[in-house]
Amino acid sequence: MPSSANPSIVPIPDSKGPSIPRHIAIVMDGNGRWARARLLPRTEGHRRGVKTVRSIIAACLDRGIRILTVFAFSSENWRRPRDEVSTLMELFLSSLRREREQLHHKGVRIRFIGDRNAFSERLQAEMVSAEQYTQDNREMTLVIAANYGGRWDIEQAARRYAAACVSTGRTVDEIAGDPAPLEAYMATYDLCEPDLFIRTGGERRLSNFLLWQLAYTELYFTDTLWPDFDAAALDVAIDDFLKRQRRFGQTSEQIGDANG
Repeated sequence: MPSSANPSIVPIPDSKGPSIPRHIAIVMDGNGRWARARLLPRTEGHRRGVKTVRSIIAACLDRGIRILTVFAFSSENWRRPRDEVSTLMELFLSSLRREREQLHHKGVRIRFIGDRNAFSERLQAEMVSAEQYTQDNREMTLVIAANYGGRWDIEQAARRYAAACVSTGRTVDEIAGDPAPLEAYMATYDLCEPDLFIRTGGERRLSNFLLWQLAYTELYFTDTLWPDFDAAALDVAIDDFLKRQRRFGQTSEQIGDANG
């Protein structure tokens, strides 16, 4: 059973006040609309989106962000036109091969979350290789959610947790009301929960992304399309985050008292 890196279910507010987010999670929306506005194929929007990922990784490194999670391919994206999915897979594969060395030199650890079984053996092998090659890096962790869905994550964690309970003879009553062990079976078991969620492209929804992990995350939505999202736009999102009061179930008075 993996050990949870974040044993506290409800985070404790920082008495020193807000600080730069440790973990940022992003839904990168708007590639297709960006391309359509320029009379380009949707695939060109995705290619431009990869460049934006590269620049945002650099910006996060410069700002001391410890974890960046990006929603690269959802479990629902298989419903898209076959040629678009094929292009996305090839782009995913080529980007991994091209970017891995540079990310390694910058001290970035690569982690994938999601159900890999639907991917080609070639892509699965490349994912494993990238993880192993960068596993000792400590500057930042880049989490790539690929064929990922929040419901899938909760379901697979519950199944594995239940199987472990059965194998150790624990009863339903013994595990009821104790969600901490379930976290140890989530895809993000070794990561702290996101502090800031960003969605580009103007939509105001989570789209089945990190449903369990976003329970206490600050949500930020922007109309900026992903290919146009840059370091300045990231700073606007972080500045908005820093102005918020994270209570985690407490009152504003309690937070004020804690801050002195």
